Amino acid sequence: MSEYPTFQYGNSRFDQKTFLGRFRHFLDVIDPTTLFVTQKRLQESNELLERFREGRLPVGVTDAQLWKAQKIKQAIIHPDTGEKILMPFRMSGFIPFGTPVVVGLLLPNQTLLTTIFWQWLNQSHNACVNYCNRNASKPAPFSTFFQGYVGAVSSAVSIAVGLNVFLRRVSSFSPSSHLLVQRFIPFPAVASANVCNVVLMRHSELSEGISVLDHNGNVVGTSKVAARHALMETALTRVVLPVPILVLPPLIMTFLEKLPLLQRRRGLVLPVHSLVVLAAFGLALPLAISLFPQMSQISVNQLEPEIASATDCKIVMYNKGL
Repeated sequence: MSEYPTFQYGNSRFDQKTFLGRFRHFLDVIDPTTLFVTQKRLQESNELLERFREGRLPVGVTDAQLWKAQKIKQAIIHPDTGEKILMPFRMSGFIPFGTPVVVGLLLPNQTLLTTIFWQWLNQSHNACVNYCNRNASKPAPFSTFFQGYVGAVSSAVSIAVGLNVFLRRVSSFSPSSHLLVQRFIPFPAVASANVCNVVLMRHSELSEGISVLDHNGNVVGTSKVAARHALMETALTRVVLPVPILVLPPLIMTFLEKLPLLQRRRGLVLPVHSLVVLAAFGLALPLAISLFPQMSQISVNQLEPEIASATDCKIVMYNKGL
């Protein structure tokens, strides 16, 4: 397959039926260079895509130009609302804006206050990312967002503080084992809070359903079954996501901190730690969100009877959210 195949509006240039194709697609999605796209460039990309849809492309426009225009639009504009996503909460901004928070979560010898602060900041960032990249085919009140936020922060802080208190009362660990265990505490706190965040913030989708689309992108109905699938898929990615981010760096840093260089120059520990977290984050994010396609497919037979009677399609699509 050539680097830029024939352009297809609304589709990915990578095969979304395979994990490798989705992984390459989401590497495109999280590309931080799109954070620097100007308003003029965004407008030009929108206009080019609109001309393509209307069949009046200027002579000489290439497939590469069309794919790049679509990449810019999808990185900045929400697919359901058509509005710009704030820069820190775009998927392309998740790694650069989230890495300092993860570094803070993994700092050793944390006090009760610093544990609470970093867990609160992490879930605040996650909640905003979840909200800004949600399935917005059905409007949801702000109270839904707030419930998810409070639930996620409460669960993250409670688990992290509880585990820290427990660890301080256990005297059987050696100092090195104590430090290693302490570094793993953020993972169960973050993973459980991430699931709580997704479920509470998007629970209205379970009662109201989400839009399902035919192969032309036309809405054929609203499905609660599709909503359950969307939430399960999103929640699973939120459990997988922190595994490499919060598990690999503690293991790697435990090894690196024993090296003579870092033993002699302790001031290098934080920069090295930050680089390790950045590398783990850069790997974990596309891996986790590649588990399921953004636009997932489901058989009409699995959905409500009224949807089956509203379309001749055997397979319909829904926006899973991110």
